[in-house]
Amino acid sequence: MLRIFHTADWHLGQTLHQHDRGYEHAQFLDWLLLTLQDRQPDVLLLSGDVFDTLNPPAAALRRFYTFLAAARAALPKLQILLTAGNHDAPARLEAPSPLLDSLRITVVGTIPSESDSPSNPSKFLVPLRDASGTVAAIALAVPFLRPSDVPPLPDAANPYGEGVAQFYRQLTEQAESLRSQLYPGAALLALGHCHIQDALESRDSERSLVIGGSESLPTSLFPPALCYVALGHLHRPQSLDGGRIRYSGSPIPLSFSEKDYPHALLEVELDGPRLIRVTPLPIPRAVSLLRIPERGALPLEELLHEIRTRSFPTDLPAEQHPFLEIRVLDDGPDPSRRRRIEEALADKPVRLASLRLESRKPAGAIPHALANATLEELVAMNPEEILRSAHRELYQTEPEPEVLSALAQILRETAL
Repeated sequence: MLRIFHTADWHLGQTLHQHDRGYEHAQFLDWLLLTLQDRQPDVLLLSGDVFDTLNPPAAALRRFYTFLAAARAALPKLQILLTAGNHDAPARLEAPSPLLDSLRITVVGTIPSESDSPSNPSKFLVPLRDASGTVAAIALAVPFLRPSDVPPLPDAANPYGEGVAQFYRQLTEQAESLRSQLYPGAALLALGHCHIQDALESRDSERSLVIGGSESLPTSLFPPALCYVALGHLHRPQSLDGGRIRYSGSPIPLSFSEKDYPHALLEVELDGPRLIRVTPLPIPRAVSLLRIPERGALPLEELLHEIRTRSFPTDLPAEQHPFLEIRVLDDGPDPSRRRRIEEALADKPVRLASLRLESRKPAGAIPHALANATLEELVAMNPEEILRSAHRELYQTEPEPEVLSALAQILRETAL
């Protein structure tokens, strides 16, 4: 029996509208360390996006390596395998490999230039050992694949998608050969950092991986010989293809669109080449994300009343004060709007992270005067008249002189 922990999308160093998330990440890693000690898995898989940026802050790097050191000290036999995501700098993530390899920590980030036929399969094929030291599985450790990383297929309908499928197919064939030669009965599993078709995404905190929409890949790119596929990139925990392919999801909500996600760590159990079960282990929420109103938006006066009468937990330390998103209806230009909202929140134990102004018009609505204009007509229009027309239609008033003055200044500066 091989027991595996599958996690992904830590995004260490992330901020939520300029609010630091260090406390939440520290709480998650403390919980993860305790859960590792309690459940005693053989392997920890981290499927990409260890960090939030290519150049993470020093505090995030220190937090990551402190966790690795603590995990190694607490569980000397634990094998850790992690891959780079689209937010990670692959070469930088791999740089400490000579040291980490000696600690049973394997990092796979970069792809050799001759990736049309992976010439060094040992880089991507990682034997995983059970508690007795026997190789019980072979992992295809595949990081995020950029278009330049996959086999060139210029005549394919979708060169990127078919290139990714060929990459996994070739590695699976090599893994099957390795299994037949050295590790009979071992399971084959894969890591990946990609967007699978029909999977649910959170638009506020995930970005497209490949220009043109070809990043959406079919489940068929993972050969049937793979009994489990541990994915990263999409932050919502979900399973596909009968549960064989899974996103673990992110350990903390990375945007307000994720505030109701059931964040979890996945405990995966394999018996020989068979997937026995996958058990979600819920991750405690260190800091709450709140929204006023919960759905839609309110006019300013109603919103202020809701804030003043709303009760919040008063016994939490500052680092646990909830993050708050406010949604207010746009009733026209109001320079006092934000100040009045902040004053209403002044004595509340919350942190205002997001103030969203919602239009009464449908999203993307175009003022009538511009809706049917040709490109030539738009170019010929006076910018001030465009502003006046849109303002009258949206708010039934003329724009303030200060707004017109600001537009004139912008036009002067852009004309220089």
